[in-house]
Amino acid sequence: MSRIDKTFERLRRKKEKALIPYIMAGDPYLERTEELVLAMERAGADIVELGVPFSDPIADGPVIQRAGQRSLKWKTALRDVLRLAADIRKKSEIPLVLMSYTNPILRFGIENFFKEAAASGVDGVIIPDLPPEEGRTVIEGSRRSGLDWILLAAPTTPPERLRGLARQTRGFLYYVSLTGITGASLTDLSEVKTKLSAIRRITDQPIAVGFGISTPEQAGAVAGMADGVIVGSAIVRLIEEHMEDSDLPIRVAAFVKQLKLAVKGGRVRRMTTVGEKRS
Repeated sequence: MSRIDKTFERLRRKKEKALIPYIMAGDPYLERTEELVLAMERAGADIVELGVPFSDPIADGPVIQRAGQRSLKWKTALRDVLRLAADIRKKSEIPLVLMSYTNPILRFGIENFFKEAAASGVDGVIIPDLPPEEGRTVIEGSRRSGLDWILLAAPTTPPERLRGLARQTRGFLYYVSLTGITGASLTDLSEVKTKLSAIRRITDQPIAVGFGISTPEQAGAVAGMADGVIVGSAIVRLIEEHMEDSDLPIRVAAFVKQLKLAVKGGRVRRMTTVGEKRS
């Protein structure tokens, strides 16, 4: 059983949902990323998603695109992200998921990537621009390495394809809550609820919902429908606004703590110093 599986099993026994924050590796720099991951874990994060910077991130909105560009200015490459994961793993057992586009993995070499990712303590990978029909070698590599290849479903995914995705995904199924890019606003929760109900009829895999979730209130509402809540752009925006501040990890941890409280169904206190600028 992988760390991701164990996490969802532990939360299921406690009748809790997973909070999965996303940050871009190397933004504002790699050592800071490690500090942020450990701070988010202490604040209640259950799984952490690390973005691998790429020059053509087709699924990402402006906030995450800018984070990727800042990381690339430091010449952050996939190998650096794997070293980062290994450094984090020396201090933490929190599940780590890499979100990478296909090109960096192909350049690294699929077999080498999965071998080194497993050795670095990575638990799963999300590849948003690679459909499973075209990723047979990736599926085989992930199975041999023990890493979870986490697949994505969208509001427009037809039922037959959903069944195929549910059979092949490992760790959890990532449900993209809207037809758009990261950072877009999630406004119609009724559609998300309807779609998740349909997915539940065809799989018992955990379902985590991402895209468009930017506030504790939204996170809490989605947690009532899903097994996990993924929050990315709101955290990356916070990093962008305060990247020069010495207390950046404290600010990020405070926001993550509010998200976790909401996911657990607690009363969310209105934030001023961290959340005031958020939309």
